Amino acid sequence: MAKRLSLRLVALAYLGAILAVPVALVVYKTFEPGLGAVWESVTTPAAQHAFYLTVLVTAIAVPLNTIFGIITAMVLVRGKIRGRAVIEALIDLPFAVSPVVVGLALLLVYGRIGWFGPELTEAGIQVIFSLPGIVLATIFVSLPFVVREVAPVLREIGTDQEQAAQTLGASGWQAFRRITLPAIRWGLIYGVVLSTARALGEFGAVSIVSGKVSGETETLTLLVEKRFQNFDLAGAYAASTLLALLALAVLLAMTLLDRRRQKEGT
Repeated sequence: MAKRLSLRLVALAYLGAILAVPVALVVYKTFEPGLGAVWESVTTPAAQHAFYLTVLVTAIAVPLNTIFGIITAMVLVRGKIRGRAVIEALIDLPFAVSPVVVGLALLLVYGRIGWFGPELTEAGIQVIFSLPGIVLATIFVSLPFVVREVAPVLREIGTDQEQAAQTLGASGWQAFRRITLPAIRWGLIYGVVLSTARALGEFGAVSIVSGKVSGETETLTLLVEKRFQNFDLAGAYAASTLLALLALAVLLAMTLLDRRRQKEGT
C-alpha cells in the first residue's frame, strides 16, 4: 500500500512540475496586470485576426483529415492492396518528422522557386505565405489521428454485419452509413478531437510557410512568439492563456465524450 501511494505521489509530483505549475504560472502572469489589460490585449485587431485564422484553419483541416482518415482506414483494414507497410509508414510520418522539416518541405514544393512554384505563380495561385500553405501544413501534422483511432475499431467490428446488409439488398453506401459509421463513431470522434487539438496548437510548420504577417497570416501560436520576442510579455501571456482555454475546451469535450461512451457501454 505504501509503495503504491509513493508511486502515485511521484507521478503527481512529476505531472505537477512539468504541466500544472508552468500553466498555472502563465495564467497568474496573464491576470496579474488586471482583467482590463487582458481584455485589451486579446481584443486588438492582430489578436482577433490571429484567433479567427486559427479557428478557420482548424475548421478546414480537421474535416478534410476526417474524410481522408475514414477512407484510408477503410482501405488499410478492408482493402487488399500491395504496399500496405509503405502506406502505414507514410501515415505515421508526421509523428516522426519535425514540423519544421514539414514546413521546409512544403516551401521546396510550393514555394516560388519550388517544384510547382513557377506554374502556380503563372496561374495566379499563392500557396506559401498565405492561407493555403498554412492549411496544408496543418493538415500534414494532424493527418494520422483519425486513421489511427478508426482503424482498430474497424478491425474489431469485422465485416459480418455489412455483408449481411448487402445480402439483404443494401448498397455499399447504405451499409456504411447505417452500420459501419455508427460502429466507428467513438473512434472517429476521438480522432477528430485529437486532430483539432493538434491543429490549434501547431507552430513549427506554420511558422515556416506563413510568413508571419500580422493581421494576415499570423495564427495564435505565432502571435505568442511575436509578442514574446518584442518583450510584450503581458500580451504573450494573454495569447497563451487564450490558447490554453481552447485546449482546455478540447480536453473537456474529450472527457465528456468518454463518459458518455462508458455509459453507453454499460
